[in-house]
Amino acid sequence: METAHQKEDLKRKGVLSTMSLFFQSGYSAFLGLIANLILTILLSPGVFGIYITVLSLISFLNYFSDIGLAGALIQKKDLNNDDLATTFTVQQVLTLVLIILGFFATDFIRNFYKLPPAGVHLYWALLVSFFISSFKTIPSVFLERKIHFQKIVFVQVVENTLFYVTVSVLAILGYGINSFTFAVLLRSVVGLILIYSISFWFPRMGFSLKSLKQLLSFGIPFQASSFLALFKDDLIVLYLGRVLGFEALGYIGWAKKWADAPIRIVMDNIGRVIFPLVARFQNDLQKVKNLMEKVLYYQTALLAPVYIGMILLMGKFVDIIPNYHKWQQALPLFYIFAISSLIVSLFAPFMNLFNALGRVKISFSLMAFFTLLMWLLTPILTKVFGLYGFPLAHLAVSIAFTAVLIYARRILQFNLLEIIYRFIVSAALMGVIVYLLQTQFAIDSHYFIVFLIVAGMSSYYLSLTYLFKFDLFGEFKSFLSIIKKK
Repeated sequence: METAHQKEDLKRKGVLSTMSLFFQSGYSAFLGLIANLILTILLSPGVFGIYITVLSLISFLNYFSDIGLAGALIQKKDLNNDDLATTFTVQQVLTLVLIILGFFATDFIRNFYKLPPAGVHLYWALLVSFFISSFKTIPSVFLERKIHFQKIVFVQVVENTLFYVTVSVLAILGYGINSFTFAVLLRSVVGLILIYSISFWFPRMGFSLKSLKQLLSFGIPFQASSFLALFKDDLIVLYLGRVLGFEALGYIGWAKKWADAPIRIVMDNIGRVIFPLVARFQNDLQKVKNLMEKVLYYQTALLAPVYIGMILLMGKFVDIIPNYHKWQQALPLFYIFAISSLIVSLFAPFMNLFNALGRVKISFSLMAFFTLLMWLLTPILTKVFGLYGFPLAHLAVSIAFTAVLIYARRILQFNLLEIIYRFIVSAALMGVIVYLLQTQFAIDSHYFIVFLIVAGMSSYYLSLTYLFKFDLFGEFKSFLSIIKKK
């Protein structure tokens, strides 16, 4: 039984970890923005499409290297040396098998996607990086179990800095797709050294059938859900690369990358902290309910205005950024993906809830349904609408995510509309104001975009403050007070 002091300390760690992850994401997003601008200015949509395709191939391999053991280690209440050694041994065996298979599949992949030599080198570099990253699992698990995400954040900040700076500099120097190859290798080596310097664990081989059975009872359904998410997203990318070609895939990748950025920064980071926290409170559903309500509350407060603002202003960014007109064709795709991501943000957190409570069969069943729907709709809609087929299928699946709410309400009694309505209404009012300003003063300049952003933020703040009596600064101060408590 945890004492009040222990619970307060856990709460402080959770908030500190969440804020650390937001810092890392914000910092990485800034670097990624600069790098993405440089790369999408210098590189053609075709080269960008090659990178997205090869990255999806490695993501496919990555999901088979773990079979959910890392998630099981985080979710399990007590660990022993047999659990750690068994996880490490099984993961390394699987990783080596996949790398060998991946290497021997080089000719098939090169011919299937018509990869240039530089594309093959990137594929090999990602295979090597895949192997190196497998050694980071156990040290990372230790930190996540202790809710010490700020230490993981430090490693990620260094990794991302090296990756984005390297890939940007090499792209400017004319290395093309080889820029990604060198950057990927440098990031993986430095990241491994850093994680072991912070959370050292001496790798040891070992095997316990009892430990493996216990871990797999959670791990297999958990990883199966993750694999279905991969099958729904990354394998679709591989399919589209073959059917539509690299140029079209470059447009889709550009649109989806920008549309996914806010939920990657906000939702994914909150989810990483929520998983171990809910696992700790899994026997107290009232605390879990309060936690999930707070997640939806703050997440929607951030994401609703961001997405509406991006939809209204992305066209202007494409117009004023040098050599960015080539992405004009991808704007309608971006709008569809952005709406889709906003809808998903309201329901996806509950998938983490199911997993943290050990109810992985629910998340697996739902993910199986979404995956099947995606693979049914994408080929049909791609054949009918071409480039727009996948975004429309993505939107349809996002709407289907409302099914998650049905299962979540069976576990926790809550009113979703009551939690989110003030932020949706305020963001909509902000959107109307920004749209009217944009149409009344059709000015294409950096200063006007800054003015629109400031006007949008101000109207959102005023709406929350005076219409809904929401004290934004008071909420922020309460966060800081929790972090400062000893």
